[in-house]
Amino acid sequence: MRALLNRLPFAAAITLALIVKLALLFLLYKAFFAAPQVKKMRMPTAKVEQHLLNAAAPRTAALPAAAATAPDSLPLKAKP
Repeated sequence: MRALLNRLPFAAAITLALIVKLALLFLLYKAFFAAPQVKKMRMPTAKVEQHLLNAAAPRTAALPAAAATAPDSLPLKAKP
């Protein structure tokens, strides 16, 4: 194989390498991403979008009542 690559022109070697890589990528796609394993595992698109958008929305953490009202929890301001 090494002797074959040494005899090929540079452009042909690059083309051969790209073809091999594309073939491997295609095989990986077909093996893992082409279709779901079970047809009943499909979910409605609207439900998935709603779930993802709700998860991305910022949530306010509930602070304990003592921490929320304590003067220590406020940032200190420098006196002018």
